Amino acid sequence: MRIIGLRVLPVIGITAILLTLTGCWDNKDINHRSLPIVMGISKLDDHYHIVLQIPEPSQQQGTEFRLVKASGATINEIVDRIGANMETEMDLLHLKVILIDKAYAVSGLNDAVSAFIRSHDISPKTMAVICDEPIDQFLDNIQQYSKNNGTLIQDFFRANAGWSPQVATSRIWELFRSIHSLTRDEAIPIIKSGKGTIVETRGSAIIRNGKMVGRLTPDETLMTNIFSGMDVKGKIEVMNSATVQIVNNRITNRSSIVDGKPLLRSKISLRVALLETKGQPTQDEIKKELQLTLTERFNHVLTMMKEEEADILGLGQLFRNKLSRDELQKWRTNYLPNLKAEIHFEVFIENEGDLKMDA
Repeated sequence: MRIIGLRVLPVIGITAILLTLTGCWDNKDINHRSLPIVMGISKLDDHYHIVLQIPEPSQQQGTEFRLVKASGATINEIVDRIGANMETEMDLLHLKVILIDKAYAVSGLNDAVSAFIRSHDISPKTMAVICDEPIDQFLDNIQQYSKNNGTLIQDFFRANAGWSPQVATSRIWELFRSIHSLTRDEAIPIIKSGKGTIVETRGSAIIRNGKMVGRLTPDETLMTNIFSGMDVKGKIEVMNSATVQIVNNRITNRSSIVDGKPLLRSKISLRVALLETKGQPTQDEIKKELQLTLTERFNHVLTMMKEEEADILGLGQLFRNKLSRDELQKWRTNYLPNLKAEIHFEVFIENEGDLKMDA
């Protein structure tokens, strides 16, 4: 009897554990779910307007897209109403891109970004993008190209697809972080529908405390990507003397406080490949022209940052261990405008092709 009891106890334990398992009783078939991949958001007279781009695969015509539109007082109210009126369950966790109307970005994105983070219905990794034309018009313009590629907007920002070094990338969690950060602001990409291409980059927006206060050109956006430590391999720089392509980049920063003012010393090492020349310039002439071009571009970006009191390069992060919290709260207003930056671009020409050049 004792042996039988010892054998029965494990069986009873396993049975009890199995009874607590919920299984997949609430799982819904993929055919009964709608997975929007793009959300457009604008605001007019305290009312939000939402557009969802929902793919609907078809064996005869490739991927068709349905545009679902609704308006309301809050974003969650609109999403809930759309979900209630659809014949399938709507799942926003597969959302890839949130298109933001430029006028709404100028007025302030704080409420929308907070709603996205709190709801947990949208992944914090979702891309945030500003649209430089009416969102309905943009989606209508790219609709005809989306049948064979339902992720073309997402692919535009993917490093292993169509992303370019002069295109900014910003995610919802990064935008949320910048709103509540003392020393970091954000640069959000700006796009519109293209004429020769499907999507056209329009530079990036300077976001300070959730509001768009300025914008950068694509070439100036390259500076923000370099300071973020991103690999900008493939960027082509056209100069008067030559055209080069960046094949490798690295940045080192040193920060200090001198006489109560922040001092930044940065060295940016660039390895470039020579693509073509105009005339017979020497290597030193090409290097100096590239250094001058990039230095002037960086100084212009820094000037805009000081004027708008927006630290899109995240330079304040380099001084967090040198300033008290009370001082960091005044970083944008007191310290950033007085920042002195010494930037040195170190250029190496590592590939001349079949050309022989003088040093």
